[in-house]
Amino acid sequence: MTREEKATVIEDLTAQLADNPNIYLADISGLDALTTSNLRRACFKANIKLAVVKNTLLAKAMEASDKEFGELPEVLKGNTSLMLSETGNAPAKLIKNFRKKSDKPLLKGAFIEEAVYIGDENLDALVNIKSKEEVIGDIIGLLQSPAKNVISGLKSGGGKLAGILKTLSER
Repeated sequence: MTREEKATVIEDLTAQLADNPNIYLADISGLDALTTSNLRRACFKANIKLAVVKNTLLAKAMEASDKEFGELPEVLKGNTSLMLSETGNAPAKLIKNFRKKSDKPLLKGAFIEEAVYIGDENLDALVNIKSKEEVIGDIIGLLQSPAKNVISGLKSGGGKLAGILKTLSER
């Protein structure tokens, strides 16, 4: 690979790191061709970009990026696969589901919305991270519950003031 090609790859990686808020680094070494193909297919279905990258080029791209990756460049040893996703927990869920059939991929580290996670032991914590849509749904549900209580109180009391007050006081 020439210097110009390396510079182009570093620029592309830097742009991908800037465009994606959720970055996972995984080790998929030792997977046979069929298993690797199944992993790539699962990533495609889950809208996750999977790419095998050279550690030195990825480290230089992280250096050139505006984001603060903390200790993440230190885990760039051995084979490294880059998983990029719009949803923070999608790659973690995919890795966990895929490991039911195989012992790989192993999570090396993750960068989720400015937070850095190092090591495979953080996989369960990353699976439990809620996506933006899930958090919005929870907030809407919480905001709707008091209104639902008032409406059900109005209906159950038959429209009488005493019934309404009694129902509301019981709740």
